[in-house]
Amino acid sequence: MISLGPANLMILGFILLVIGFILPFVMVLRIVEPTIALNFIAYISSVMGLAIGLLGIASHVQSRK
Repeated sequence: MISLGPANLMILGFILLVIGFILPFVMVLRIVEPTIALNFIAYISSVMGLAIGLLGIASHVQSRK
């Protein structure tokens, strides 16, 4: 299993959050045709980005104590 440090978790969470923002934005602008699968991917990437980012922040705070 790959072990990621707190900084890498925060970066990964940020990237997923940006993807979760960009996908709905381009769907609203009709650059990409909105589909159920694409909506689901955007939602999951946003939720997982938030969860992974918070996990990275929590592990960063815990390692500093």
